[in-house]
Amino acid sequence: MAFSAVSSKLGLLGQTTKLCTTMSKCKYSDYAQFSKILAESKNIIALTGAGVSAESGIPVFRGPGGFWRTHRATDLATPQAFRANPALVWEFYHYRRTVAFNCQPNPAHIALAELEKNCSANGKTLHVITQNVDGLHIVAGSQNVLELHGSLRKVICTKCKHIDVNIDQPICKALEGRGDPNLKDANLPIIPNEELPKCKKCNSLVRPYIVWFGENLDAKVLHKAKELVENCDLCMVIGTSSVVYPAAMFAPLVAERGKPVAEFNLNQEPASNDFSFHFCGPCGETLPKALQVN
Repeated sequence: MAFSAVSSKLGLLGQTTKLCTTMSKCKYSDYAQFSKILAESKNIIALTGAGVSAESGIPVFRGPGGFWRTHRATDLATPQAFRANPALVWEFYHYRRTVAFNCQPNPAHIALAELEKNCSANGKTLHVITQNVDGLHIVAGSQNVLELHGSLRKVICTKCKHIDVNIDQPICKALEGRGDPNLKDANLPIIPNEELPKCKKCNSLVRPYIVWFGENLDAKVLHKAKELVENCDLCMVIGTSSVVYPAAMFAPLVAERGKPVAEFNLNQEPASNDFSFHFCGPCGETLPKALQVN
């Protein structure tokens, strides 16, 4: 995986004295202290994951139960699956787009969008670095959003590599009425490749703009994430288990620099003892309270 410049620092974890280690023992779930640090911070990042979107009704496609029809969702999210059966993969993503486009941002999304506005008005910055592909941060009004794994709202041409925002639903006529997870593949007519979504520039087949299993994250996106992680003075980890790399290394690197990290998650225990704050509960409840936004 890319991001070697940051990953090389992982060897320093555990070897450097971390200021947040002593901070964490007295500041867990301390909303007043977090509010003070938030007010003093100038460059803030929010790392978000599936837990934020789950509160809006977005299913988690990884792990046990991650099936669509008789297919593991993770088996369909590969370049090999798309080469073998682009129609089937597009049916699956038509279903995912339908779910995402019918969901609404929850209070956690909205709280981050409001915080970004407040930061902008006061000479500060907030950037959201998300592992989610549903686009709900953007729908909520956030503008500084870095989508590590791509977006269901975009497509990329398999030939000319043009990336385009496309929120048409259905994205093409052939997919209208398709994607129902309760139907059986054998009972559905096969969709010819020429009827699948096409590039608006060269008319070649497009695919969802998603980083699939076996693919590297976009180098430019990783470089931007690296800059944000290295320059932030407050990191919020929201609705993510912090186990998927490279995002899993971001918060520990911030804590290693002695900067505060605040975790908002359903887990009773923090992901790391080096984090300064741990707010347990639904993000839609804990985050607006911590950010003091309506």
